[in-house]
Amino acid sequence: MSDSLALLRKNAGQEISALAEEHLKHDLQDSDRDALKSAASKISTHISIGTVVGIGLGAFLAFRLRSRRMQMFNAFRAHEKPTHVKFADGRGEAIPDVTPFMKPSTLGDIAAYTFFGFGGLFLGGETGLFTGSASAGRTIMRDPESRERIETAFRRFRADLLRKEADALDKKKGVAELLGL
Repeated sequence: MSDSLALLRKNAGQEISALAEEHLKHDLQDSDRDALKSAASKISTHISIGTVVGIGLGAFLAFRLRSRRMQMFNAFRAHEKPTHVKFADGRGEAIPDVTPFMKPSTLGDIAAYTFFGFGGLFLGGETGLFTGSASAGRTIMRDPESRERIETAFRRFRADLLRKEADALDKKKGVAELLGL
């Protein structure tokens, strides 16, 4: 059961990490490892900055929405509203006052800040990931020889990983065992 969720799988992650570390040590030079570390830190920095900017933008937009809702409510409250309706047959009916129902609530403010905050978090984080990936790619592509060594090491890592997965699949007997049931 613990292997059914990716979050709880510890062994596969450690095996893959050890395999990647082995390829980093044997297939790459120090300058290549430094370029990869620099690229990884650029992605992390861009994501962090994008997330903070996104949350700030979401909070700003939620504040703007709240102030506009309050302005609309105040304008609605100050405007004269009809109190009775007179029908063609002469009968009159009172119109209830809906002003209390139009008032912005604390729950609405919390919902606005929450949803705009999460939206900004997602948008900023994804934009940061996109810009960070582009910047990291430029960092790695800067030196053609280093890029070639990194690509070769990655291909070898993928091949070893696929060999390990194929071996693991060959050892499993049935579908239930293959799926971990």
